[in-house]
Amino acid sequence: MIMALVALMLVTGLAAPKAPAKTDQILVVPFETPGRDGRTYWLGEAVAVLMADDMNARGLGAIPRQVRERAYEQLHLPPHGVLSRATVIKVGELAHATQVIVGEVRVEGDALTIKATPIRIDIGRADPDLVEHGRLSDLMPITHKIARRIVPEHQDVPPRPEPPLHAFEQFIKGLIAERPASQAEFLESAIQIDPRYDAARLALWDVRTNEGDYAAALAQARAVSADAPLGRRARFLSTLSLISLKQYDEAFTALKSLDSSSPAVLNNLGVVQIRRNGNPDLGKPTYFLTKAAQASPDDPDVLFNLGYAYALDRDPQAAIYWLREALRRKPTDGEAHVVLATALETAANTVEAARERELAAQLSSRYKDVAARSPVPRGLERVSQELDPVTSEFVGQALAATAQRDQQSVAQFHLERGRRLFAEEQDRDALAELRRTVFLSPYEAEAHLLIGRIHLRAGRPREAVDALKISIWSRDTAEAHVALGEAYLSMKDGAAARAEAQRALALEPSSTEATALLRRIGGG
Repeated sequence: MIMALVALMLVTGLAAPKAPAKTDQILVVPFETPGRDGRTYWLGEAVAVLMADDMNARGLGAIPRQVRERAYEQLHLPPHGVLSRATVIKVGELAHATQVIVGEVRVEGDALTIKATPIRIDIGRADPDLVEHGRLSDLMPITHKIARRIVPEHQDVPPRPEPPLHAFEQFIKGLIAERPASQAEFLESAIQIDPRYDAARLALWDVRTNEGDYAAALAQARAVSADAPLGRRARFLSTLSLISLKQYDEAFTALKSLDSSSPAVLNNLGVVQIRRNGNPDLGKPTYFLTKAAQASPDDPDVLFNLGYAYALDRDPQAAIYWLREALRRKPTDGEAHVVLATALETAANTVEAARERELAAQLSSRYKDVAARSPVPRGLERVSQELDPVTSEFVGQALAATAQRDQQSVAQFHLERGRRLFAEEQDRDALAELRRTVFLSPYEAEAHLLIGRIHLRAGRPREAVDALKISIWSRDTAEAHVALGEAYLSMKDGAAARAEAQRALALEPSSTEATALLRRIGGG
């Protein structure tokens, strides 16, 4: 209880965090490469990477590639595809960019042409196209030149040293390759050409980590010199490898040698202490996670970890507080609902606990069989993957803030499209739109109703039952009960189908659909 009170006192400064200083954000998306032949297909991504790197070298706030990829992933967009201008603008808006840069790269023989179009989202205007010509071998200086024409501030800052063009080509091909084996082959080729190519080493760290080869990943991170421009990030990535290898003592020591004010470092110190059951002499998990929450008060994963650590520490009141803070920022976090339910049960609040378990089960089927009064699940702590808080949290926070600000309008946009596509029987596209709706608004009853009807129309009655139950829980309607009855009837469960038809008639006695369903069952 004392720890709970301490937690509540600590949060007074977290409940209303200061707004971050406003900085212009520039989103550079992959340029079009007409023809996309084997010689030039990589150039669209190459120009985007070079432009963003040049702008960031001048401190201009270009959104890094890994952040752009996260935005694409969360918006269900192809990572390397060319998007329509309207879609690009929407990505920019969700990432809080003030400017988006699109363009085209053409190669004829050895002649290179780069055309860039800056789009000012903040004032709703596309600026005139900027064009530069040169030779393909001059790709890097030409791209730097056009980047400085687009954003001319800090022209005196020299471009960062670049690797040989052939090494850079292999690096970009490794970034955009689809298969891990191809990614590794290209990146290893880039490193062989230029052994000091640290960006390629860290990209290869990512490939090896995704493959589960943490020892090989660790070797790549450790090959980057500590005093190199990417040395700090490489040291942090090496701690992630050590955590994955369960070398917790070494990971803890390495994390302590990094920036002690970084929320990612503090969070991961707390995670290490959770996993090795914490040495009180070195600091309890809640000590580090409280500091992480103070440094990053809107990161739902940090807040979840803090609540989770208190739950494991058998302090239900503090756990309840922090888990609710996490859910305020990320309402669809099923794991947070499960742990919150356990903490509520420990605090003898069984009614709210049951509701939290029900919410978790609706968000994910894997929580349906979670028993009441079960112990706190193990292994749910979340490791921060990026050292730079701007990089690691920017997209998640921007998307969350946008969803909170105009969640209903965005959800309604997708719902209306899903409704129209459903009526046109374009069920695959309709399902994609409706799933986006429920991502933004998890309890949008009509979206779940239409999802259930799509499953029913496709001969998937069990999936239809799941969706229709959520629809009814969200808003009890005769229409949803009729649809659920039809799903049960297709599963040859006449008794359940009749019960749903009768519930529909109780809600809406004039329902012709419910009456017709009863006749089909043989009960009316």
